Amino acid sequence: MSSDRKSPYRVLMVCTGNICRSPTADGILRKLVADAGLGDRIEVDGAGMEGWHTGDGPSRLAVEEAAKHGYDLTPLRARQIKSADYQEFDLILAMDDGHMARLKSGYPDGARAELAMFLDADRTADRHDVPDPYYGGADDYRYSFELIESGCKAWLDTLREKV
Repeated sequence: MSSDRKSPYRVLMVCTGNICRSPTADGILRKLVADAGLGDRIEVDGAGMEGWHTGDGPSRLAVEEAAKHGYDLTPLRARQIKSADYQEFDLILAMDDGHMARLKSGYPDGARAELAMFLDADRTADRHDVPDPYYGGADDYRYSFELIESGCKAWLDTLREKV
């Protein structure tokens, strides 16, 4: 672990509206980081490509599924990604290819954030993207949660090497 970094390594989770996938990833990774004693070295946030739900909490089903596994998403509030995020964050993680395409097309000149697909760190994942459970039911949220929790554990291992 490198100890010469003075500011926290900042990670931004991105999905469509910031009420299902990205807040689930945000809440899980925050807890994993805190439990690992890395809260002063890694900061986590979430944002949506769209601003439809700005200020809203995560969806009820996302909150319920996360709570079953000991994660509290209730303090989180949706926000839309902004140009400054590309400079203020070290790593921006996209939940699907559509998000990645939009993140790349909006990448400002001189920005420093690394862009990656959320599931790329998880060698056990049998897919490339995290499906959007928004229009589905509890089973869809459960499946997305499982992918996201596994992905967050993989990212924690990767992030330990960066901080």
